[in-house]
Amino acid sequence: MPVDLNVLETAIRTSFPITHLEIEDQSNGCGDNYAIVLVSEAFEGKTTLARHRLINEVLKDQIAQMHAFSQKTFTPKQYEAHLAKGA
Repeated sequence: MPVDLNVLETAIRTSFPITHLEIEDQSNGCGDNYAIVLVSEAFEGKTTLARHRLINEVLKDQIAQMHAFSQKTFTPKQYEAHLAKGA
């Protein structure tokens, strides 16, 4: 069963204070493969692994229905540096 982008976005927005969020359906609209970029103050002081575990826990029901899920997580300061590098 495909995952609806709106369900995914709502789950993320209700669980994290968000500075920036990008969600991309990389499966040409069928909802089986998503990539997200999430910038949140909630990630301050957490390792990348800890951040991903937080997201995986929040989205466990949705991820279980996907073929693939990738995530990039940043603090607001890290995201500013990421943008400054032109990435």
